[in-house]
Parts: sequence; structure tokens; C-alpha cells
Amino acid sequence: MQVVASDEARALIAERGGRLYVSVTTQRCCRSVQMLEARTDVARAAEYRSAGTEGGFELFLPRALARLPEELHVEARRFPRRVEAYWNGCAWIV
Repeated sequence: MQVVASDEARALIAERGGRLYVSVTTQRCCRSVQMLEARTDVARAAEYRSAGTEGGFELFLPRALARLPEELHVEARRFPRRVEAYWNGCAWIV
């Protein structure tokens, strides 16, 4: 898996502790569509496994995740200030 992160995202992740947790969530309305959620902290870190250190931050993915993307894009957003992840260029997985 190749991680492509913007400089702004790297800076924001570093500012918040240097760890990024990416999880897959299912939307209530559509069970076939799953969205990516990126956070710099989680309540249950034991549910994640380290996917390595990428350009200054440590990446964590769910332990139960069977298939990894070819690319994981990480970007920073301003309002509200947050980190977002895109799996092979998409925010959703079908």
C-alpha cells in the first residue's frame, strides 16, 4: 500500500501526536456503501494494527481489515480542521 499524504495533513497529524487511525464505517441508509474515517485518536486503539510509519506519522488500520488499498491518500481540511483519508482516490468503498 502506498500512502500519499499532503504536507498540511502531515503537519496536522504531527501536531496531534503523530498517529493516524483509518477505519471503515457502514452508513445506516445503505449497507453496501462503506466510508473511510480518519482520526488522530481513538477510544479503543487495541482494535487497530500498525501499518507502518509513513513520512513522519504512524498509520493504524483495523485489525479485521482483510483487503488493503493500492493507495491511501491523506489530506487536511480547514473547516472543521481535520484529516481525511481516501482509499484508491475515493472516500467510500463498495
